[in-house]
Amino acid sequence: MKTVFKRTPTLKDCPTHYCPGCGHGIAHRLIAETIDELGIHDRTIGIAPVGCAVLAYDYLDVDMIEVAHGRAPAVATGMKRTNPDKIIFSYQGDGDLAAIGTAEIIHAAHRAEQITVIFINNAVFGMTGGQMAPTTMLDQVTATTPKGRNPASEGYPLQVSEILALLPGAIYVERCALSSASQVRKAKKAIKHAFELQTNNAKGLSLVELLSACPVYWRMTPAKAMEWIEKEMAKVFPLGRLK
Repeated sequence: MKTVFKRTPTLKDCPTHYCPGCGHGIAHRLIAETIDELGIHDRTIGIAPVGCAVLAYDYLDVDMIEVAHGRAPAVATGMKRTNPDKIIFSYQGDGDLAAIGTAEIIHAAHRAEQITVIFINNAVFGMTGGQMAPTTMLDQVTATTPKGRNPASEGYPLQVSEILALLPGAIYVERCALSSASQVRKAKKAIKHAFELQTNNAKGLSLVELLSACPVYWRMTPAKAMEWIEKEMAKVFPLGRLK
């Protein structure tokens, strides 16, 4: 009898290291489901930079590349240009994409690079101790803003999606949340659309921003963190399609 080896589903069958209430696990599942539903498992290459997002390669059973902090769009650019038949996506947190990697994501969009970007916004640097990120809210307490973020000294939250939506090379930009079952369903639809654009050879960059909880560094229970996303965070980062 001939033995046939089949690829396992994209989401690996293993426990994650993420803290209770963290949105990364949900985001991984949505990406994995999308890859499986579109039948692009063998064509997909993921780019994971520094931060909590870097460990995506432990949970997604596709080819993954670990890159330097913030440089995912640059590496994704090279991968797509040299492998135009592959589906290239980056998976980045706000401390990565919106801080040290700001230039990379803006110029990748400006050049209309044909890649898909999944942007996890939890408003803090999660891996390194909960410091203020570019997306930290005004008055939000972090390790480096113990009295809350003050616009006079730390500036305002950076709205990356709004900035990218202004660029002609960004063909699809949408912001979703991972705060409830209904919001997760909307996020899945957005992620799938972003990948479909690339599979259909649409010319330009697609980005889906996901508002995600970090209960540990928000100093909240997971339930309260989900409420905070919808009641407070979504005021500064409004949900919906921007481009």
